[in-house]
Amino acid sequence: MSSVKNVIKDNYNMMLLKDYLRDAIKEAGFSHAEISKTPTGTRVALHVTRPGIVIGRKGSGIRELTEKLSTDFGLKNPQISVNEIEKPELSPSVMCNRMAAHLERGTAFRRATMWTLKQIMEGGAMGVQITISGKLRGDRSAFEKHTAGVLPRAGHHAEVIVAEDIAHVGTAMGLIGIRIRIARKEKFVPEFELKKEQKEKPKKEKSEETKIKVEEVAIEDVKVEVVKVEGKKDTAKSESERIALEEEKMKEIETLEEVEETLK
Repeated sequence: MSSVKNVIKDNYNMMLLKDYLRDAIKEAGFSHAEISKTPTGTRVALHVTRPGIVIGRKGSGIRELTEKLSTDFGLKNPQISVNEIEKPELSPSVMCNRMAAHLERGTAFRRATMWTLKQIMEGGAMGVQITISGKLRGDRSAFEKHTAGVLPRAGHHAEVIVAEDIAHVGTAMGLIGIRIRIARKEKFVPEFELKKEQKEKPKKEKSEETKIKVEEVAIEDVKVEVVKVEGKKDTAKSESERIALEEEKMKEIETLEEVEETLK
């Protein structure tokens, strides 16, 4: 019984840790963390969209994060590595956080949903499903599902291809839940791959070539591994700045309510 309790306790601590990281490095575009125990300590691999924000000026961010993980979460000798996400639009965690940020700023839920759907499909997803639930328009709770592309829903192939995440956001109406499921082309099962896709694939690989650069940053005799994607263009310095830029572009999207008004 004690071993079962230890497993439950470890899983609960990991859940608390991931919730803390989601909030602490929100501006860096946190996606997920991979935690593994080694003979020398605990290796924590953080996957974010902006590694510079996690490291901080002269390594201040890494030092604070290391101390927090050691004291509050009991990780022995945490060794942090920061990995930059190649395509943030294909990460359900990043897109959930961005959509939640839009709803917090007062954007209409359907406009935010359609914008997120568009961004994910333009990012190269095979399919996407966004479910939003809560008090959306009135006193009663409701939910809406919006789907685009091809999205396997059951079986082994769905487990391999589809990644999903859930986020919650507090609004004036109440708590709203967001669930995003993304089907990724690069994990497509070979026996189901279309001949058309096989012909187009080499062209895409040549045009969309990305270079990965691995650096080791020494901060007070501690080496931090940073994996960056070269050739990536993003004018925004933080997630908040990106949300503000997207808010202006989002106004171009027509919602069902606006179409109904024109027909009256």
